[in-house]
Amino acid sequence: MTDQAVEGEVGRARPRKEDARLITGQTNWTDNISVNGLLHMAILRSPMAHARITRVDVSPARERPGVIAAFSGADLAEGLGSLPCAWPVTEDIVLPDHPPIAVDEVRHAGDPVALVVARDRYAAADALEAIEVDYEPLPPVLDLEAALTDDSPLVHSDKGTNRCYVWPLKTGEDFDSVRQRAEVTVKRRYHHQRLIPNAMEPRAVVVTPLAASGEYTLYSSTQIPHIVRVMMAVVTGIPEHKIRVVAPDVGGGFGSKLQVYGEEALALAVARKTGRPVKWTESRSEGYLATHHGRGMIQDIEIAANRDGKLLGLKVELLVDMGAYLMLVTPGIPILGAFMYPAIYKMDSYDFTCTGVFTTRTPTDAYRGAGRPEATFAIERIMDELAVELGLDPVELRRRNWIRHEEFPYTSIAGLTYDSGNYEAATEKALALFDYDKLRAEQADRNHRGDTVRLGIGVSTYTEMCGLAPSRVLRDLRYAAGGWEAATIRMLPTGKVEVVTGTSPHGQGHVTCWSQIAADVLGVPFEDVEVVHGDTRAAPQGMDTYGSRSLVVGGTAVHHAALKVVEKARKIAAHLLEASENDLEFTNGVFSVKGSPDARKTIQEVAFETFTSHDLPDGLEPSINAEHLIDPDNFSYPHGTHLCAVEVDTETGQTRIRSYVCVDDVGKVINPTIVEGQVHGGLAQGIAQALYEEAVYDDEGNLVTGTMADYLVPSAADLPDFVTERTETPATSNPLGVKGVGEAGTIASTPAVVNAIVDALRPLGVQDVRMPCTPERIWRAVQSGKEVRS
Repeated sequence: MTDQAVEGEVGRARPRKEDARLITGQTNWTDNISVNGLLHMAILRSPMAHARITRVDVSPARERPGVIAAFSGADLAEGLGSLPCAWPVTEDIVLPDHPPIAVDEVRHAGDPVALVVARDRYAAADALEAIEVDYEPLPPVLDLEAALTDDSPLVHSDKGTNRCYVWPLKTGEDFDSVRQRAEVTVKRRYHHQRLIPNAMEPRAVVVTPLAASGEYTLYSSTQIPHIVRVMMAVVTGIPEHKIRVVAPDVGGGFGSKLQVYGEEALALAVARKTGRPVKWTESRSEGYLATHHGRGMIQDIEIAANRDGKLLGLKVELLVDMGAYLMLVTPGIPILGAFMYPAIYKMDSYDFTCTGVFTTRTPTDAYRGAGRPEATFAIERIMDELAVELGLDPVELRRRNWIRHEEFPYTSIAGLTYDSGNYEAATEKALALFDYDKLRAEQADRNHRGDTVRLGIGVSTYTEMCGLAPSRVLRDLRYAAGGWEAATIRMLPTGKVEVVTGTSPHGQGHVTCWSQIAADVLGVPFEDVEVVHGDTRAAPQGMDTYGSRSLVVGGTAVHHAALKVVEKARKIAAHLLEASENDLEFTNGVFSVKGSPDARKTIQEVAFETFTSHDLPDGLEPSINAEHLIDPDNFSYPHGTHLCAVEVDTETGQTRIRSYVCVDDVGKVINPTIVEGQVHGGLAQGIAQALYEEAVYDDEGNLVTGTMADYLVPSAADLPDFVTERTETPATSNPLGVKGVGEAGTIASTPAVVNAIVDALRPLGVQDVRMPCTPERIWRAVQSGKEVRS
């Protein structure tokens, strides 16, 4: 008998188990699914941002070749309820109905008005042209401030207002009194453009009905199969136990698949009407109109300080674009950010107000970071502006105000308790890697020479709240669901292991990391662990994947479930070894009797003995399988320092990122390779907001960046090399010491890049450049700066 492998799995840079299947095409994307009798659904969408529907005639489409059925909104209205909003953030929030398909009025370009079902997708798409729709135009609502005036057109006329809600948070000393005693105050307005998610895999849905029992299996490219199941029952009236939701391989989400979409409900409705399986897959241009957007807000920020740089208070007023409807968590996204505007800094007063506004644009909802990138951007931008006002280096200003490592745990002015951190260590490491002082000297030299290509240095020191989970906190924020997570460990008779997880991956590497966690606790080989996920029948309990919660909550549930397996196995091992449980040691997958090293049983041997049940203790069930549901008491708080150097050509406005260094502290690292990948992906999306991406609408409410030719998504060739390093301050809120990494790069990078651009141009009279910082906008800012200086 030989010992199990002794090298620990946690912390190893294991290649991802998932990758071989993905890169060889042996995958099962939703659009790959094909079943007998499959019909294809195509959706006719409104070309107008706001209009009454006066007539819809689908009968000509029914005459087209290959068409099985065609439906208007009125045809499908019976049996379809309003799409859910699970986060009514205030008691008096305005909650308009959100039909999966419009019946009387369309409220954004892309609103569904009719659909066709045909034998193939091309016949369905072609038949849309035959549908006749008459519209009575209504005025669009696009400007957030104008939308709140008394004479504004209304997105929802029955509600009497475009104001969705007002949500305040005021803590500490009254800000007005702080402002009066402050020696310096700085005010700025920042705009966050709308962003359009671009996951590698478009959204897709397949519904297969089983008529005999009234059951439906819904395959969807979703981040949230368990939530979709509950909400589809609510929207369609089909009993929840008759609905199975499967998330097959999902090619990215970034929050855009944290949603209950109308197309899922429509596919269910059509499958119910026709008794046939139905598939819908969006085109890229359709997705730009119909997949929810991210960001979209105006931030008015005021910061108060003393002349020595000590922060006194922060005031934040937001106007946030909800779009035409409230989707699953639309109202709550900026509220997540509300707690992060004070970031890593100490102050005496915090005054926050968020006003949600309806517009006739595609609804907004979660996009990577979900409210926290906006908060980090605002505080890090205005910290740079305050540093200029005080004549301080931006890093020095941050040093004078951040929470020091010896002060943890620390309750921030916003009311969050940060459990651990070391902002000093991360910053010092980043500065050394970046060669900060040398770059500052070069910058001064270029400015002195009046170089046409200016050098700018941007700083972003951030923290974020990860592991969206504590159910009681979510209750207090009026969120309709809990934040717990579930895991089950099944020991098979042959000694292999199945981990069943309620989280649902879409590129994060759950299978690899969960295998590492379970292998370490159970003492079994990494290769002997398989992970089951994404199917509400195979993994019936879970709250799914978003908010950097999978590892912190889901991975911790796996850890606890594995510990339970060991303790159940210990009872059987003690019986088999004729020893007391207290006399057993468990190391590297082996139970042994203290002082008698030859008396031993591996956990695999215990699993087989349990399977046979020939010699179990009386009264003990024949299983060492275990499940664990966890509901953490607190969030987790990754942090770090990002530094960016840019060269800006003042004659053309062209920006080049010359150097980018980030040092992140994500707590204990399970797999360094996966962490690196998550950071790189996050950096790409944060830099994209700073330099490239923007959803642009014309005056009529039409999306003019509705294709990949118009909406700029950077490729690898558009991005710099990154220097990524880590410090490690374990979380104290979970036994793994992990904090989460999925959104860190996105949250920190946008202000680092914009701070660098503004820093380069500030000697030319430029105080801000609105995102995305395109060459044209930079050139115009330089010209405006010249006018100011003259």
